[in-house]
Amino acid sequence: MPRPAFWIDTHAHLDVWSPADNQRMAAAAQAAGVGACIIPAVAPSHFAAVRNLAHGLRLAYAYALGIHPLYVAQAGDGAVNALAQTLAAPSDDARLVAVGECGLDLFEPQLQQEPARSAQIASYRAQIQLAQQHALPLLLHSRRAVDAVLKELRAAHFQYGGIAHAFNGSWQQAQQFLDLGFKLGFGGACTYDRARHLQDLIRRLPKDAIVLETDSPDMPPSWLYTPKHERATGQQQAPNTPLQLPRIAAFIAQVRGVTVADWQAQTTANALAALPRLAILLTTKTGAA
Repeated sequence: MPRPAFWIDTHAHLDVWSPADNQRMAAAAQAAGVGACIIPAVAPSHFAAVRNLAHGLRLAYAYALGIHPLYVAQAGDGAVNALAQTLAAPSDDARLVAVGECGLDLFEPQLQQEPARSAQIASYRAQIQLAQQHALPLLLHSRRAVDAVLKELRAAHFQYGGIAHAFNGSWQQAQQFLDLGFKLGFGGACTYDRARHLQDLIRRLPKDAIVLETDSPDMPPSWLYTPKHERATGQQQAPNTPLQLPRIAAFIAQVRGVTVADWQAQTTANALAALPRLAILLTTKTGAA
């Protein structure tokens, strides 16, 4: 299969902006070499927006449907049923490439307590089952919860892989994700001088283990970050966008000691391996529109 000559942002929450703003950002990103992007939903209330964005933006903009662990309580008891019904609806939408963003978040103390913890786990388990049922990969969130996220995947014998988004775990945890068929997502967090652990992972991981992401509008790279003391005076944090991906990618290529061109080809291949429907989309007339 011919490989596209552009970068792929495997995780960007573009539904926070208006369609017109997204059209402008997509055009700028494409001019900078970003031609494909995955837009994950965080709750059923976002499903229509991410679907419409993926169809409205150029090139291979695709989407994933899921319930983010931070939105489980807000989304309510019917969220999993809403996801199940949406995935079960007759459709040949080539732009639906994964289930997610889903997983577990045990960063905030209140999320570690009941009933929040059990609700997250139940939602995550249900989404693993839905992804298995529909032969879709997962876009995983695992903040301070990598072992628990891995445990549920193993218990479910999940076999369709996906991406461990914003990976920040140990070398051993990275190997466990790779053994389960997942790729590891890296973005702006690795560009800071203090991010030595992430940079060490980037150097050591196999070349086929890494995919790129921005997590727009969050996870800004170092050159966009507004320090706390400046924010205290009223200066706003500049949002991250897919336009930053080529510079993030060039930083990672430098850390690995490879050329930008080789890294572009490798990370494209990695993203398409993690998201098979995206690979199909890129070979269709729709995907090249």
